[in-house]
Formats: sequence, structure tokens, C-alpha cells
Amino acid sequence: MANQKILEKKQAVVDEIKQKYEDSASIVLFDYRGMTDAEIKELRRSLRNVGADYKVYKNTLMARAFQDLNIDLSSALEGPSAFAYSKDQIAPIKTLTDFAKDHPALSLKIGVVDGEVADQAKLSEYAKIPSRDGLLTMLASGMIGLVRDLSICLDLYSKEKSE
Repeated sequence: MANQKILEKKQAVVDEIKQKYEDSASIVLFDYRGMTDAEIKELRRSLRNVGADYKVYKNTLMARAFQDLNIDLSSALEGPSAFAYSKDQIAPIKTLTDFAKDHPALSLKIGVVDGEVADQAKLSEYAKIPSRDGLLTMLASGMIGLVRDLSICLDLYSKEKSE
């Protein structure tokens, strides 16, 4: 039987994983094997720039935490896995996908976005979604277009009435 102190430390890690999951809008598990130390530092910097971070936990502890949360990610918990998390749904997915394009050693395994499990195909779909700023820019340009068209119509109408 394991020592009580060891069990308490493991339970603390499981609780930490569960807390990070509950505080995040999205999490992504990815494989980092083959990456150099400099690449890992660059990845961490890229994730922090978008308000995300990652941590490496033992697969058995992650499996226990996800089992407690009733999330089945057991298929992705083989081999070394890192756990990226963020309050933004799309930012860590986009950052990891973009980073993986330049660093083939990194590969996304699985994720959970707003409580929904997302496989690799779903993660690649999420990565194609424009950033929040990009979406806001699209919305603003659409609204400006409507106002511009309305002003043109009103101008034409006023010229027609004045004739």
C-alpha cells in the first residue's frame, strides 16, 4: 500500500487538474515528444501571449481527474501528454495548431471545448475560426456597410423628393 503522504500529494495534483479544467473554457492535450527545450520555451511564450498556459502531468493522474469529471479522454492518454488550458475557447487551439505547422514534433491529441470533447478533426475546424478580434472586425465592417447603404438610400430618396 502506498504511503499516505504520497496519496495526498497525488490527490492534490488530481484536484489541481480538475480545478484547471473547471476554470478553463477549453483544454487541449498534446504530444510534445521530440521538441527541444528552446521550442518548448517558445511554445509556452506563445501560449502566454494569448492568455493560455500548459503543464505536464502524469497520464494516470489526468485519467483519474477526467474520470472524476465524467469525461472520457482515455484514448488520448497514451505516451507523454501536456495539458494546455485557457479561459478563451479558441486561443490555445489556434496557437498550438499554428505552432505545430512550424514544429512537426508537436501534435494535438484531443481537447474539450465548453464541456464538449473535440477530436483532432474538430480541433482543426476550431483552429480555422478567426480570432475574437477578427470576428469583431468582420462584425463592425458588416455594420458599417449597412449604415453606408442606408445613407446612400436616404440620400437618393431625398434627391428624388427634391426634384
